[in-house]
Amino acid sequence: MRTSMTPEVEASIQAVGRLLRSRGERLTEPRRAVLGALAGRRDHLSADELYDRVVVTHPNVHKSSVYRTLEALTDLGVVQHVHVGHGPTAYHLVEDATPHLHAQCRGCGTILDLSADLLDQAARALADQHGFRLDASHVALSGRCRACAASGTTAIKTQ
Repeated sequence: MRTSMTPEVEASIQAVGRLLRSRGERLTEPRRAVLGALAGRRDHLSADELYDRVVVTHPNVHKSSVYRTLEALTDLGVVQHVHVGHGPTAYHLVEDATPHLHAQCRGCGTILDLSADLLDQAARALADQHGFRLDASHVALSGRCRACAASGTTAIKTQ
């Protein structure tokens, strides 16, 4: 079952389709469904949240297909995943070629996108002092957003 998509979402799906074909892969219906659920969104969704959105318009797509699709699209660099707190891994479509970091508010659970160079100085210090190469692209920094910090609340959002 197909639903009407905005031209921007359809363009994103077609661009990924061209990338897949250039690598000998196909744009299968589960891949199209997952891309449609991710395209044009600024939020970060768990695999289960994505599945819940996909089955509304594609009831024949199985949960295992969503998980396999996320893995394949992550390997292609089309989807980025991030491990947030003690909750499930979150996914989002890479809208441009610019990698970025994430931060999650412990109060409200909001995930923020951060500039990729934010931790460059810390990465250099770790490399110089310990020979350690930092890769913070798949984890979220933890803290409190402006609104939660201003409210003074000490509650921590649980999954």
